[in-house]
Amino acid sequence: MSERVKNDKITQRAVIVLLLGAAAISFAPIFVRLSELGPIATAFHRVLLALPVLWFWMSQDNKNLGNPEKRHRQPSSLKDFARLGLAGLFFVGDLSFWHWSIKLTSIANSTLLANFAPIFVTLAGFLLFGERFSKTFLIGLVFSFAGLLLLLGDSFVFQTDHLLGDAYGLVAAIFYAAYLMTVGRLRADFSTATVMFWSSLVTCIGLVPVTLISGESFIAQSLFGWAVLVALALISHAGGQGMIAYALAHLPAAFGSVGLLLQPALAAIIAWFVFGESLSPLQLSGGLVVILGIYFARRGTR
Repeated sequence: MSERVKNDKITQRAVIVLLLGAAAISFAPIFVRLSELGPIATAFHRVLLALPVLWFWMSQDNKNLGNPEKRHRQPSSLKDFARLGLAGLFFVGDLSFWHWSIKLTSIANSTLLANFAPIFVTLAGFLLFGERFSKTFLIGLVFSFAGLLLLLGDSFVFQTDHLLGDAYGLVAAIFYAAYLMTVGRLRADFSTATVMFWSSLVTCIGLVPVTLISGESFIAQSLFGWAVLVALALISHAGGQGMIAYALAHLPAAFGSVGLLLQPALAAIIAWFVFGESLSPLQLSGGLVVILGIYFARRGTR
């Protein structure tokens, strides 16, 4: 098998894993809504309850470092841990500002603005790293956002008393863009499990003071409440974010961020079935346009 064919297969697998990751994190808003805790405390348990699974995954992964086919290493210096911690801090910013945004503006506004991350990833790639993007990729980016606007724009409401919440949504998008770009570069040196465990540990610690400032309780009141938190941790964080971290080792961060726009489309469909929040024909067409945009972005990714 030629090296090019092998690389193509790896890339195709990474695209599939990325979309599966987007599908897994699309359940996150559902779990947040079902949670008995406040949004920040829910985010804290999202990473806390995933840590044992991530630690076990990392410990098993480290046993295979002697395999000559394994090109990753363990963090060994202060610089290594600082880089891993930076990803965790960016994720603290993303979760905190997005959840604060949900409190201060409508869910539609918060979701729409927080999904501006692909624009910031593309701009950062161009301005900071000199990356160039094909016309086909840019067309896919435009199509994806057009679909997102069709999907969520009908519920978007501009109100002056929601400006702070809207601003927080945009700040969340900036933090998530920084998280995606950082994870993409970390994966060149470290395994998915290593990146996920250490960044999640820092995120968990960072969310403690944020939860306290928000005045939210850390303790769920029922078995159902804890089951929701465990599902959020295992499905959306360990599963979804783990698959995204894997995929970013083999895909440009710009395309990865566009591919993740599948998440709000799937979340809307899941909410339709779980909460009976019906979608209009315009919203359904928006979801299809998002998928079309992701297709074009993939065709235009080098």
